[in-house]
Amino acid sequence: MAATFSRFVPVWGKVGRFLVNSVIVGQTTTCCTKMDTDRITKLEFAVQMTCDSCAEKVRAALEGKPGVQSVKIDVGKEEVLVESALTSHEVQDLIESTGRRAVLKGIGGTELDLGAAVAMMGGSGPVQGVVRFLQLSEERCLIDGTIDGLEPGTHGLHVHTLGDLTQDCQSCGEHYNPYGRQHGAPQDPDRHVGDLGNIVAGPDGRASFRLEDPELKVWDVIGRSLVVDAGEDDLGRGAHPLSKLTGNSGQRLACGIIARSAGLFENAKQICACDGVTLWEERDRPLAGTGRSKTTTETPAAHL
Repeated sequence: MAATFSRFVPVWGKVGRFLVNSVIVGQTTTCCTKMDTDRITKLEFAVQMTCDSCAEKVRAALEGKPGVQSVKIDVGKEEVLVESALTSHEVQDLIESTGRRAVLKGIGGTELDLGAAVAMMGGSGPVQGVVRFLQLSEERCLIDGTIDGLEPGTHGLHVHTLGDLTQDCQSCGEHYNPYGRQHGAPQDPDRHVGDLGNIVAGPDGRASFRLEDPELKVWDVIGRSLVVDAGEDDLGRGAHPLSKLTGNSGQRLACGIIARSAGLFENAKQICACDGVTLWEERDRPLAGTGRSKTTTETPAAHL
């Protein structure tokens, strides 16, 4: 999927299929390398609302829920700003439980944001999803994502050097490793920058995760790719010859180019001037794979 990095990439798409009722946090195979985070972030949603009673229903669905710190609603602008430690998909699920559709327009931290990015994950198989990156500080990058269609269990997640999908995920290059280190766990001092450890898919094949990483920098990975693998990353601790190179995590299942994304209040788009597609029409298109691109005159392309 081609991406244009000179403009913001709105974080829209048909995310309903990726919504989950509970978070399956990203894990690694050792206790000392757990990467989940409770850090509060701000999520800006466009929500279809026409009256104060609509807003009150949305507010009631959010306020008081574990992980939700504050809610601000502007009916006139059809905007909802949520400060939360939940994944973006969990918050969207709460909003849409009221019967109103929601589109995530921007994500930010509680302090000055240093950049945001998004990867729309897809491939030749059924695995697809969306993963967002937010640079919280010089030292910490938040990674918020949901990937669907996985086999239940543990799967390696890595940033790869190239943003090249001409041969599906096989042309993404090796793990992003600018310092020439060996493969390791996310908390290891000796690791590839692109080593993000493992995510865990539940019985329904969905992995939803919210991680913080000390090595990753948004400005360094824009234009590169994110790949999820078929197997568990052994974090460089295995006996297999590939352990110190890739974590021996198997086949590349799905991937996406990491493109610059809108931060808070940076995405004012309501309609695409090139083909007249509204954000709600884009919301109904799949994130990746079949049906994502324009195929007929009756099926306008979604412009992410």
